[in-house]
Amino acid sequence: MCVFRTDESTHSLFSCKQPIAHLRETEKNRNTPKNNNNATISTFVPMAGIYIHIPFCKKACHYCNFHFSTSSNNIPAMLQAICTEALLRKDYINEKVSTIYFGGGTPSLLKIADLRLQIEKLRELFALEDNAEITLEANPDDITAEKLAEWKMAGINRLSIGIQSFFEEDLQWMNRAHSAEQALQSILLAQEAGFDNITIDLIYGTPTLTDERWVHNIQTAISLKIPHLSCYALTVEPKTVLYKMIEQHKMPNIDSEKQSRHFEILMQLAGAAGFEHYEISNFAKPGRRSRHNSSYWQGKQYLGLGPSAHSYNGNSRQWNISNNALYLKSIEQNTIPFEIEYLTATQQLNEYIMTSLRTMEGLSLYHVRQTWGAKNKEQIEKDARKFLDAGTLELKNDHLVLTPKGKFFADGIAAALFTA
Repeated sequence: MCVFRTDESTHSLFSCKQPIAHLRETEKNRNTPKNNNNATISTFVPMAGIYIHIPFCKKACHYCNFHFSTSSNNIPAMLQAICTEALLRKDYINEKVSTIYFGGGTPSLLKIADLRLQIEKLRELFALEDNAEITLEANPDDITAEKLAEWKMAGINRLSIGIQSFFEEDLQWMNRAHSAEQALQSILLAQEAGFDNITIDLIYGTPTLTDERWVHNIQTAISLKIPHLSCYALTVEPKTVLYKMIEQHKMPNIDSEKQSRHFEILMQLAGAAGFEHYEISNFAKPGRRSRHNSSYWQGKQYLGLGPSAHSYNGNSRQWNISNNALYLKSIEQNTIPFEIEYLTATQQLNEYIMTSLRTMEGLSLYHVRQTWGAKNKEQIEKDARKFLDAGTLELKNDHLVLTPKGKFFADGIAAALFTA
């Protein structure tokens, strides 16, 4: 099975080619006009949104490789630094902001006054759309009726709840901070508080998760009338507790056959319940897609604030240092510690291939021709032929779209279509 994780707090799709440490934000982007060689193409599109990384958690989940600290000592200093970074980078965006996403880490740990200050600062520095989608990632154990009311008053209108499973054994295996009872109650409390725009995360393919339990998890989400699901196959990332335990033979490695079964069960049950499988890992009722996530997959621009956060402006991709202490020290000196990669036309095309194929709309051959030329379109059509013949791709209205069978091999198919 070849399904990789891209959730709402993961923003880097490709490895970095040109690291440049501790650049100042005053460095200008290198925009060059489109040509037929390998020069960068300026692909300016409306701004997608702003991502704020809150790098703090109560405890470390065994599978997680996101940047965070379990020490809360520097939370006040970090929040001030993020506000300062927002000020330093206010000119990165010249379009209205349609989405804000608080990810981490665990942003639901923040005091309401601190969260409100972050939102107010962003409203002060950037032009937000009146109906901007403002998402807060929240862990079930942080959710109370009082907090929900405060979040709503502060402007949060969408919750992303890290459920992962409704079974105690699964949660304990993952080293999650919440219980199965809290998982269920957090959703009910959010709905009672008037939050109808809710997504939950679920993980499949873990050693403790049987097929029957996975069916129960999906059916529980459906019965609760959750309008959006983000479901991820368990992955083993270097430097995680899970990786070390598998390496030391204290835990079995991932069962790829089980993951394939779980993915197929997920597609069948979600589809039967009226969910659109609009991206490999994401399912939504009609009209309830994540606006923030969708912008990433559509190649729109976004600004990332905080340590390890990524930004993209159509021509370059940059990412802040994944070190809280160094981030704070640099921001104190009004310097943003980031590395940057300037994207060639070929890299931009390959990113489009990767992201578009993951969506239900697929890869537009017309868009490829208009943006990268007829030669690249013809090469992609030629390379796609074997997948069309094998039934893993289909051609719909001049779009290459993964079939249900092809979704099991999304990454491999995309890589095979990459241009040199």
